[in-house]
Amino acid sequence: MSAPTRTPSGAPAHLTGVGGGRVGDDAQRPDGVLKVRGEFAYGSDLWIGDMLWGVTLRSPHPYARIRSVDLGPALAVPGVHAVLTSDDVPGEKVYGLELADQPVLAVDVVRYQGEPVALVAADHPETARLAASRIQVDYEVWEPVTDARVALGHPTWNQVHDAPAEVTELSRESAHLHPQGNLVRHLKVRKGDPEPTADVVVVGEYEVGMQDQAFLGPESGLAVPTEDGGVELYVATQWLHVDQRQICSALGLPPERVRLTLAGVGGAFGGREDLSMHVHACLLALHTGKPVKMSYNREESFFGHVHRHPATMRYEHGATRDGDLVYVRAAVYFDGGAYASSTPAVVGNGGTMGVGPYVVPNVHVDCYGAYTNNPPCGAMRGFGSVQTAFAYESQMDALAAELGMDPVELRCRNAMEEGSPTPTGQVIDSPAPVAELLRRLQAMPLPPEAATGDDVDLRDMPGGVSNTTHGEGVRRGVGYAVAYKNVAFSEGYDDHSTARVRLEVVGGEAVATVHTAAAEVGQGLVTVEQQIARTELGVERVTVHPKDTTVGSAGSTSASRQTYVTGGAVKAACEAVRARVLERARSVVGRPVADLRLDGGKVVSDAEGIAVPLADVLGDEAVEETLEWRHRPTEAVDPETGQGFAHVQYAFSAHRAVVDVDTELGLVKVVEMACTQDVGKAINPQAVIGQIQGGTAQGLGLAVMEEILIRDGRVQNPSFTDYLIPTVLDMPPMRIEVLECADPHAPYGLRGVGEAPNISSGPAVLAAIRAATGLPLRRVPVRPEHITVEGPLAPHPSHARGGPLQGA
Repeated sequence: MSAPTRTPSGAPAHLTGVGGGRVGDDAQRPDGVLKVRGEFAYGSDLWIGDMLWGVTLRSPHPYARIRSVDLGPALAVPGVHAVLTSDDVPGEKVYGLELADQPVLAVDVVRYQGEPVALVAADHPETARLAASRIQVDYEVWEPVTDARVALGHPTWNQVHDAPAEVTELSRESAHLHPQGNLVRHLKVRKGDPEPTADVVVVGEYEVGMQDQAFLGPESGLAVPTEDGGVELYVATQWLHVDQRQICSALGLPPERVRLTLAGVGGAFGGREDLSMHVHACLLALHTGKPVKMSYNREESFFGHVHRHPATMRYEHGATRDGDLVYVRAAVYFDGGAYASSTPAVVGNGGTMGVGPYVVPNVHVDCYGAYTNNPPCGAMRGFGSVQTAFAYESQMDALAAELGMDPVELRCRNAMEEGSPTPTGQVIDSPAPVAELLRRLQAMPLPPEAATGDDVDLRDMPGGVSNTTHGEGVRRGVGYAVAYKNVAFSEGYDDHSTARVRLEVVGGEAVATVHTAAAEVGQGLVTVEQQIARTELGVERVTVHPKDTTVGSAGSTSASRQTYVTGGAVKAACEAVRARVLERARSVVGRPVADLRLDGGKVVSDAEGIAVPLADVLGDEAVEETLEWRHRPTEAVDPETGQGFAHVQYAFSAHRAVVDVDTELGLVKVVEMACTQDVGKAINPQAVIGQIQGGTAQGLGLAVMEEILIRDGRVQNPSFTDYLIPTVLDMPPMRIEVLECADPHAPYGLRGVGEAPNISSGPAVLAAIRAATGLPLRRVPVRPEHITVEGPLAPHPSHARGGPLQGA
C-alpha cells in the first residue's frame, strides 16, 4: 500500500512507558497524564490542511418510502463540493456486523428515524449543514412497527393472561420490514423434563427500557485519499478489521487500499462496534479527492449509533418447599430495531445465560430478536445478560418472599460452583465462587442509618439540596443480586488476536515494541500490553505502536475479551521473542537456555551469577515475532435444544445496594453500593477497581434514570439534557472486594472484568427499592410514578402465580 498523502495533526503516536509495572502491579497508564491535562487527541481533534467537512442528511420518519430526491438546491450552495446518495456507492450498498442488511445510504425505504439518506461535503461545516437542509426528499410515510412481539405476530402479555401451551401466530400479519420477515433469531434452550412440576411457582413479567452507551466523545473520523486511489481512515472505533471489511465491500476496493488507524476514542461501551460515518467519509474523500472530516454533534450521535436492546420478558420459576430450584421457563423478546447489528449474538447471550448463575435441572427458554422501526440496537456493555438479569434476579427475590427465605440464602442454596452444569449442558470447569461472593458481600458492614429531623444534611436525602424532604416519608431498603457473563466471543466463532513484538537496543537500552490492532477505548489495554511485555521480556521501556490495520486482526474491544485474547497473543509473541534471544545468548553466556532468563534489560544466569546486557547479545539486530493466538474453541449450540459448549469462560460478580426512597415523591438516593467480583488475576489492580466502579455506575443508571424514550418510533430525548446519566453526585461510596480464583485455561489465570459489574449492579438497586417500598416494580428504569402510583408502603404481593409458561 502506498503511504498516505498527508498525516493529520491529532493522529495517534507511539505510547512509551518506563517503569510502569509488571503483571499484578498497579501500573500507570501511558495516556493517563495526557488525558488529565486535556492534551490527548481524540477523533474530534483530527485536522489536516484543505480538508472538507462532511454532513449526513437523515430521515425524519421511522418508516417511509422514498419517492424522489432532488439534490439541485444543495449543489447550488456555494462551497459545496459533493452531494451523494445511494447511487454513488460503488460497491455493495448494504453492510452489517453479522448480517448485511443495513444500507450505506437509504435506497428506497427508510426503516428508522435518523437513517442516512444523503451526504454533503463542503469547505465549512455550516455550509455543509445548510446544503443538507436544502435537499428535497419526497417521502410516502408508513405506519411504523414498534413492538417486538407485534412484529413477530406473537401475543402481547395483555392479550394472553395465562400463556397457552404454545404461543401461536396472531391471525393478522405484521408488516415485513425486511424481505426475510421480522425474526432476526429465535434461540431455544431445552434441558431436562419438558413438563416439570414444583411445590411453589412464581411468575413475573418484566420490561427493560432502551439504554444509550452515552460515551462522551461523539462519532468522528477523517478520511484521506491516497495516491493509489485508496483511502486512509482515522476513526474512533472498537474493531478496526471488521470496519475495514465492511468499508472495502462498500467502496469496491481491496484491503491493501483501505487502511484504518485508530483515532483517540472517547468511550465506547459497544456503541462503536458498528459503522457510523466510516463509509460516508471515505465516499466523500474519494469523490472529491480531498480529505473529509465528519464529526457528529450530540443529537446526531444518538441517531448515529446502536443502543441497548429494550426487552420484554415473562419468567416462571418453580421450586421445592426447601428452596431448591426445579425449573425455569422464560420467554424473552429483544427489540433489535431496524437492522440486525449484533442482535443474533445478543439473543445468544440472553438465552444461554438467561436463568442466571444457578443450577436449574429443567430449563425451557425461548429468546427472540425482532426487527422493528425503532432505532437499531446492538452491542452494549453486558450484551443481552443485563436485561435478563433484571428478570431472573427479581424472580429469585419473589421466590424467596413466597418461601419465607432470606434472598441471599436462596441464591447460595442454588448457586453454581466449579463442576456445575449450565442450561446449555456445558460444565463449569474453572472456579465459580457464586456463593462465596454473596457471603462476602453479606458480611460487609452496612452504612449508618440516615439522620432525621434537625440533624438532616439535605445532601444525604433523596432529592438532595432541593429541600424536598427532611426525612419524612423516607424508607431505607437493602437489595442483593448476583450475575455472570460470558467472556470472549462464543458459539463457535473463530475468536483470535494477533500480536507483533519487537525487541531491540536503542541508545544502549533494551526497548520492546508491541503492535496489535486491539482498540484502546479507555479501558487501559495499552497498559496491560506493556505490563505483559515487561513481565515476559524483563525490560522497562515498552512502546505501544499505534493501532491500525497493518497488523493482523485483534477482534473487537468488546465481550470483556481483549485482556484475555490480545493479552494472550502478546504473551505468546513475547515468549517467542524471548526464546530466540535466549538461544542467541546461549553462546554468549556459555550456559544452557534452561539456566537463562531476561531481567532488567539483561540476560541473567542465576546459577553462575552472570548478567549480560542485552546490547551484548542483540547488537544492532532486532528480534521480532508475529503470532496469532486463540483460546480453546467453542461450538454452536444445537438449534432445537440450545445444548453445546457455547462459552469459553464466565465472569462472576455480586452487588449489594442500599437506597433511601422518598415514598411520597418517588425519589431514590442510592446510599451505598458494595461489590464482590472474581477476576481470576488482577493484571492491573487499580484498573480493575476502575472497571468495577464504571460498570456499577452504568447499571445504577439503567435502574433509576437512563432511558431513550421512543414514541411511535421517534426518539424523544436525544440530548444529555433529557437523557440522564449518573453524575458524581449520583454515585455513592463503594465497597469493593476482588477475588483472584485463577482460571487454569486463561493467560495468567485472568478473567474478563468490565461487563459483569454492569449486570449485577442494576438488579441490586431494583431489589433495594422494592425492599424500601414494598412494591413489585417490574420495569426499569424505575420512575417516580412507579413508586407513588400505588401509594407508599403498599402491600408486597408475590409475583403473579399461575400455570406453566410456554414459549413458541
